[in-house]
Order: sequence, then C-alpha cells, then structure tokens
Amino acid sequence: MKTKWNSLLGTLALGTLLGGCGATRAVESTPEPTQAAEGVTDVTAAEPTQPEKTPVPTETEAAEEPYADAVTVRIGSLKGPTSIGLLELMHACENGEASQEYEFTMETQADALLPKMISGDLDIALVPANVASVLYQKTQGGVEVIDINTLGVLYMVSGDDTITSAADLAGHTIYTTGKGTTPEYVLGHILEGNGVDAQVEYKSEATEVAAVLAEDPTAVGMLPQPFATVALKKNDSLSVVLDMTAEWEALDADSALVTGVTIARRAFVEEHPQTVETFLAEHAKSSDYAKANVSDAAEWMVAQGILENAQVAQAAIPYCNLVCLTGTEMQTKLASYLSVLFAADPASVGGALPEEDFYYIAE
Repeated sequence: MKTKWNSLLGTLALGTLLGGCGATRAVESTPEPTQAAEGVTDVTAAEPTQPEKTPVPTETEAAEEPYADAVTVRIGSLKGPTSIGLLELMHACENGEASQEYEFTMETQADALLPKMISGDLDIALVPANVASVLYQKTQGGVEVIDINTLGVLYMVSGDDTITSAADLAGHTIYTTGKGTTPEYVLGHILEGNGVDAQVEYKSEATEVAAVLAEDPTAVGMLPQPFATVALKKNDSLSVVLDMTAEWEALDADSALVTGVTIARRAFVEEHPQTVETFLAEHAKSSDYAKANVSDAAEWMVAQGILENAQVAQAAIPYCNLVCLTGTEMQTKLASYLSVLFAADPASVGGALPEEDFYYIAE
C-alpha cells in the first residue's frame, strides 16, 4: 500500500483474533479475488470416530442441549467489508454469549482461505461471490453457498454534480481498478445495459484513482469501500454520484450486484445441519446489529485490524450493503449475477455456471 493510504487506514493488524474463541493468526498478502487454489481433488471430511457406547440423553437433557453433535464451527473471512457482518458474533463469542462454539480466522486474501476449505481445516468461509463458484467447480461440488453477506460496494465518485444516472456517464473517462476482474465486468454490464459509450482507464491501485480525483475533482472514478469514503474525506468537492448496486438493480430488479457470499463444506452441512442453521440465524443477527450500531461496529473493525481509523470505518459501513440473504432469494440474485460474469468471462466463475446444488436451501 502507498504511504497516503497507510496514513489514513494504517497497516492491517496481524495479531491473534478472539483468543477466547480459539482464533488463529492472520497472514498478510495482496488480495486477488479471482484466483482459486489449484490441484483440488476432494474436500469430503473424514467420518468422525464415535465412542463404542454413547449414552442416550433423556428428553430433559436433549431440551437443555439442542446440539447433541455440537462442534466448534471454524469460520474464515477476509479483512474487508464482508467481515463486518460477523463482528457482533465475534464479540458475542469472545464474551461467551454465542449460541455455539466458533473459531475465527481472518486473512487478507481469498487464496489464503481456499486451501483450508479444501483440506477441511475450515467449515465455513466468507469469500467473493465469483470465488465461491470457482471453488465449487474445483472441488466438484464440495462446497455450497449458504448466504449472501454483502451486496455491491462499488461507487462512482466525482465532483461533477451533473452525473445523476448511468446515462450521464456518456462521453466521460472513468478511472477504476480491476482490469480483467469483476469490477471490469460490473462496469461493462451497467454501461452496456444503459447504452453508454464511455472511455475506461484502469489503474493498478485504488489509491491511484483517488489521486486522479484529488487533482481533478471533475474526473469520474469508480471506487470500492472504504476507498470511496477515504476519497470523500480527503476532498470536500467530491461526492458519491452513483451507487453501482442501485444501477445494477435498475437493469434487473430480480438480480443483484453481489460482493461476498458465505460458503460451507458440503460434508459439514450434511453432518451438522442444525449447526449451520444456528450460524445463519446468528449471522443475520450480527449483520443487523452492525447496521443499527455503526459506532460499535467501527470500533470492532479497528480492534480486528480491518481498518485503523474508526471514523473512516463508521462513515463507510452504511455504504457496504451488509445483508444476510438466504434461500430462494439468495439463489435468484446470485445466479443472475454469476450469469453476467460468465457471459463476460467464463473463467471468472470457474469455467461453468454452478448447478442447483450450489445453493443451500433449508428443507
């Protein structure tokens, strides 16, 4: 990262997470959301060994302990917006208030999580939507998506207040990052859907886009959160002119611009269905809490090393589109999103669209 960015957000903390919940240490590396682990063969977990004699609980004991096969759920996530919806659950776990046992691992890139999902060292992971599809293909269906955790975090930023719709981008040069990755495909989909002819200039880092906007506030840049918020805080003449999530949905209300999803190993879901359902309920509660209690969530972001600046975190959270979408709504929106990526570049979703069993629908 460049010094400018470090002065605002600081170096990502790499300390141990949530010692009271069996956390592991994060590994620092450069994010690359479209890559997946190579050489995947099988992710089926070994059948756990059972004791020779297992006492049958009485009705009273079963009522007091609903998770007879209780396990510690090992969850991996990324240092970014997709982890914000987990923060209240992490806090509850640290204080012994969660409904079941969790162990959290936070990394700076998806490639650090994928081998752990493949090997069975993680049960659940929060990853970019297209990475989930890639991993599904690599593991021959060994993972399934259980919720959408974050919708779009891309925003058009400019000092040109004449831009009020995607159609107004015609004739402009748009500065952004993500050549050959999902930001390019998202922007292309929205421009094409609105019949807009605009020039796109790609930069290697979001800080370079922010630098262009700082020099020329009339320029137009597409930035993810929290970079968009940082740019606004540095320059009062800039504002968010377009929410790309809203622009996507304007083209198709049944679709959605999806940033992050939550996946689980299929073997874990089959062995511990009630545990998965309990996690989904707690994830939804945690996500709702972060949206309703932004100051708390911002402080936890700092504590977990996601951002160093609590003010930036607090300003960015409302723009991160935290959700916990499950079931048929999840399937409809995610399938449509992946179809757009597949049309732009089949490799971005693993070479083929996932089958029906990719989408977890509770019975």
